Amino acid sequence: MKLSIKDSKGNAAGELDVRFELIADGRGTQAVHDTVVAYNAAQRSGTACTKTMGDVNGTGKKPWRQKGTGRARAGSFASPLWRGGGVVFGPKPRDFSKKVNKKVKSLALRKALSERLKSGDVVLIDDLKIAHAKTKDFVSVLQALGLDGNTNLVVVGAADKAAYLASRNVTGVELKTACLVNTYDLLKYDKLVFTKSGFEAVEARIAK
Repeated sequence: MKLSIKDSKGNAAGELDVRFELIADGRGTQAVHDTVVAYNAAQRSGTACTKTMGDVNGTGKKPWRQKGTGRARAGSFASPLWRGGGVVFGPKPRDFSKKVNKKVKSLALRKALSERLKSGDVVLIDDLKIAHAKTKDFVSVLQALGLDGNTNLVVVGAADKAAYLASRNVTGVELKTACLVNTYDLLKYDKLVFTKSGFEAVEARIAK
């Protein structure tokens, strides 16, 4: 498969051969599902915490004697039945992360990129040259590529401070280096914009 390369002004700048074999329909779907579920689970902080009877601050004295008052028996001021008492089966801090094997992650990344390539959602540019860290310069590149109005993931080969500063205020746009891109990122956005070096770096990750 060949991809057309454009420059920052939207003009044709050559072609690039996709070096990995695209995954056929049906294979890798479960890997994508498992990887995305694990990614979303890992984003959960797991810090929700409620107090049990033993955690509630207060005296351990019995509210009133067992018999003779005409009231129901009560053994603790921290009873879950009382206002301010403990919580029964409430959430406690926990780790929501799920384990996914390296091979499954690699398959999922390859599957996700294959599907986006088949759908024509990948745009390749020779280089993202932002002379000054200004938002209007970055937006002009998106407009030249016909991508303004979409949500876009921009993948570069190496960290570029000027490009990062110019893109961070653009709504619906995220800029990432190739080493940090994951399966969820490839599925989340309308269009995937790769620099030539960024795409080759992701290909190298898939080939490992």
